[in-house]
Amino acid sequence: MSQSVQRLQETGSALRTALATKDWAAIGALDIQCRQAVDEAMVDATPDQDMLRARMQELLDLYRELVTVCQSEQQRLAAELLQLNHSQQGAKVYQLFG
Repeated sequence: MSQSVQRLQETGSALRTALATKDWAAIGALDIQCRQAVDEAMVDATPDQDMLRARMQELLDLYRELVTVCQSEQQRLAAELLQLNHSQQGAKVYQLFG
């Protein structure tokens, strides 16, 4: 296995672990590393194109999952902020008449 393919596998594995724990700071850093690893793999003349293709497909699937999880998290946070906003407005009305 070439070094670039191995790096793709390692960063993808680390990204999957960070996603499982929802470690958003690590995900941000690993995203940059994954992009660099993809760039290197595209330039590197690896003899095993099938292995490279498989790692790239795994990474693509992982990014699809990551986008889905991020969208869910965004919706959850938006609902939480909306609830917080309504609670603050209710508290202001209560203070006004209380």
